[in-house]
Amino acid sequence: MEQISISTVLALIGEAGVILGMIIPVFLSVSRLKEGVKCQLRSEMLRIYYRHKDTRSVRQYEYENFVLLYDAYRTLKGNSFIEKIYSEVKTWKIES
Repeated sequence: MEQISISTVLALIGEAGVILGMIIPVFLSVSRLKEGVKCQLRSEMLRIYYRHKDTRSVRQYEYENFVLLYDAYRTLKGNSFIEKIYSEVKTWKIES
C-alpha cells in the first residue's frame, strides 16, 4: 500500500479550500435569490387576496394563478402566514 505524503495531503486540503471558496459565494447568491423569489410570490398572492377580499370571489384564472403561486411558495419553504390566506381564498366563490 502506497503512503500519501504530507505535502500531498496539504495540497489536497488547499484545493478543497479553493473549491469551497468558489462554492460558498454561489450558495449564498442562490439563497438570496430564493428569498427574493419567495418575497415576490408572497407579494403577488397578497395582491390577489386584498383585491378580492371584500367580495370573497375571484376569477378562475386568478384563482388558478394563486394556486400555482402558492405551490411554488411552499416548495421554497415559505411561512405559514400564506397558508392561512390560501385556506381563506379556497373558500371564495370562483367566477369564470
